[in-house]
Formats: sequence, structure tokens, C-alpha cells
Amino acid sequence: MINLTKVIAAILVLLALALGVYAWVLSRQAPPPVAAAPVSAGAPAAKPAQSQTFAVVVATKPLPAGQAIPADALRVEQLTINPAGAFQDTAPVAGRVPVIDLGEGTPLIEGQLVSGLALRVADGERAVAIKADEAMGVGNKVQPGDFVDVFLMLKSDTKDIDRSQARLLLSRTRVLAYGNASVDGLASKTDKNAAAQAQRAEPARTAVLAVPVEDINRLTLAENSGRLVLALRNPTDMSQPDPKLFAELPTALQPLPAKAGEPRRPPLEGLDRAQAGLTTADFVTGGTSGVSRQTAVATVRAPAAASSAGASARRGLQVEVIRGDRSETINY
Repeated sequence: MINLTKVIAAILVLLALALGVYAWVLSRQAPPPVAAAPVSAGAPAAKPAQSQTFAVVVATKPLPAGQAIPADALRVEQLTINPAGAFQDTAPVAGRVPVIDLGEGTPLIEGQLVSGLALRVADGERAVAIKADEAMGVGNKVQPGDFVDVFLMLKSDTKDIDRSQARLLLSRTRVLAYGNASVDGLASKTDKNAAAQAQRAEPARTAVLAVPVEDINRLTLAENSGRLVLALRNPTDMSQPDPKLFAELPTALQPLPAKAGEPRRPPLEGLDRAQAGLTTADFVTGGTSGVSRQTAVATVRAPAAASSAGASARRGLQVEVIRGDRSETINY
């Protein structure tokens, strides 16, 4: 019985060794090729995996800062990145102005382009801020986008109060900003009430107007010589004063005379007229004070000398110029 057990154990050991050798031999052999599954005629072929791309507007040539982007300097490329603020079409980018120099192939991003109130200023205009309060701003009812007439009040001294004057300074002037509200950031319908409450909590101190560049001299002189008042007008009212009814004010700087044989130069306009400037005396009197401009300017520069002649011999007109909490009487 013992011998039979030994014989069975030996057979099992030999069988185990044989199975182990057979398994080792099978592991050394190459696996058989897997037959490809037949592709039916109507089934589409499998595509290799590709990364996702995005349509992004890029520059086709260097774009200098401060110059409008031409349409032929833009193209749409498929990129593997999609930067925040990028454009998918060239139409919104053409004509915009970059704030920094951009190289060829650079993706165009909103933050790289000029934005804000400057884009709301038309050609030949400038955005000018003036002091504002509740009285001059129609009880703070002026809003960005409104059109106003700007009136000037020049107050004379107590002796010549009948010589005080008020006149229209600028007509149909567009309001770009009033207080914290601006045409480039008008409140949406959802936060309109919150914006209105914030505006009421902080009274407006400035109003930004779109002023023709040749009229900025008059506006600055008026603000420093008297008091400005904004008169709100209906935007559909297109009426304007006739500029031919009154002579143009003489400029502070006189242009050089034309050389012999040269054609007569046209009147100064735009930036040239703004550079020529105005004097306070001509601005107040309209350039027709009854005395020469040289005498008027000399009197403005030396008001004490004019007053020494005596109150009985009054020379010309006396106007009180108000600058903040100070006042000054100008004789001319």
C-alpha cells in the first residue's frame, strides 16, 4: 500500500513538471496574428484622434500701437488655444486701434485694443470735463447721451450790474459722461436701479462734453471767467444758431502774413484755430470793445492802472471774473 502511494506521488510530480515545461514553451512562442474584422462598404473608416482647434483672428503683419488696423492685416486661423477675449471674425477688429505693438501671427485680444470713452469721440471733437453741480446740471437730470446747450453767465461788479451778460456758448453739445455714469458703460436693465441709487448717493461733480476742438478755448475761458449752465434739449431738436450773424473772435496769436505771390490763406479752422487761442478781453466783448486790441489786452494785464484814473472817468466795461471763491474785476 505504501509503495502504491509512492508511485502515485511520483507520477503527479512528473505530471506537474511536464505541465510546467509545456507552459514555459507556450509562453516563448509569438501570439498568432489577430485577423482584421471585415469592413463593410457603407461603414466609415476610423479616423485618427486629433486635438481640438478654435477659430482665432491673428495679425498677418506687425501692427504698430496707436494706428488703426487695416482689414488686410487680419486673418482667421485654427489654433489649439482659445485665449480669453479673442475674436472669431475679422469684422469687429478692422479699424480698431491697438494699445501696444503686435507682431505677426499674434492673436488679437480685446484687452490689447483701445476701448472706453475715447471711442465715443467723433473726428474733430475732444472730450472735455467741466465742473458740475445740481443747479447747472438741470437738477442732476442730465444723463450720458443727452444733448445740452451750454450757457455762460458773466457777472459784473455791483456798480455795473447792468453790464452783466449771459449768452449761449455751445449749442447741441453731446454729454459723454455725467458723474459716474458714462456712454461707454451704461447700466443694463438688470442693474439699472442699483446704478441709479449709486448715482443719487454720490452727487455729480463733473460733466464730460464732446466739444469741437476749435471751441475748447471758449469753453475753458468761460469756465474760468463766469458760471456755466447746461440747458437740456430734446435730441430730435436739430436747430443751431447762425454763425454768419456775428463776426468771428480775433485770435490771440496772429498767423504769419502770406508771402508775395501766394494765394490768400483761408480762415483758421480746427486745430489751427485752437492753437491761435483767444484772449479774455476779446472773449468778453466779442472783439468789438471800441478800443484797440492792444489797449484792451494791456488793460486786462494791468487793471490797477486803469482804476487809478478815478471812478468818475470810467473806461470801457468792467466785468467781474469769478474763479471759485475768488472774484476779480477786469477793465477793458
